[in-house]
Amino acid sequence: MTALRILLVDDHTLFRQGLAELLAGEADLEIVGQAGDSIAAVQMVAGQHPDTVLLDVQMPYHPVSMTIEGIRRASPATRILILTMHDEPLLLQEVIAAGAHGVLVKTATRDELVGAIRAVGYQGKTVLSVSHATIAELAAAPRSPLSPRELDVLKLASRAMSNAHIATALYNAQSTVQRNLPHIYAKLGAVSRLDAVNKAVAAHLIRPPENGAEAP
Repeated sequence: MTALRILLVDDHTLFRQGLAELLAGEADLEIVGQAGDSIAAVQMVAGQHPDTVLLDVQMPYHPVSMTIEGIRRASPATRILILTMHDEPLLLQEVIAAGAHGVLVKTATRDELVGAIRAVGYQGKTVLSVSHATIAELAAAPRSPLSPRELDVLKLASRAMSNAHIATALYNAQSTVQRNLPHIYAKLGAVSRLDAVNKAVAAHLIRPPENGAEAP
């Protein structure tokens, strides 16, 4: 069996290095690199084309959905396993819609982690190692009135990013972002950017804003 080539992505260096040491004892798993932010992650995926990426859900610069999309563009065959402390239906919905192949809570055991990596990497399975309550809530969740791109715009707007920065992050023209915002307001019945963010959070369409750096 060919060893799975794995890229570790987490902004906490100690956790990332500990994860590398933990997986180093598995003969069929090879760590090919480590990244500490979303931009570096996509760049390393483009250069290394790993079989699997272990991706922390909260990373500097870009929301996790954009990081997932960037990884998939850079290396379509790479499988993505999300690591998170948050067992939330909205998070699960967001990352699976973006193209992740599994979600694993950081309270998992070593055996659960290694098993999830092998199931995603070797068997092509989708692994959701979260509570049954979260799965049930996800199944009952209403469909979002916003398109995936509109959700991306609103997530970045929630981080107080300007239209220009949002456009750069999404590889769009600024005029496109300016056209998206009125559509978002209309769909949510909002009168401003802040009102749209608050209504989207209240409706569980996006997660509450997180502290994080803007992309350079």
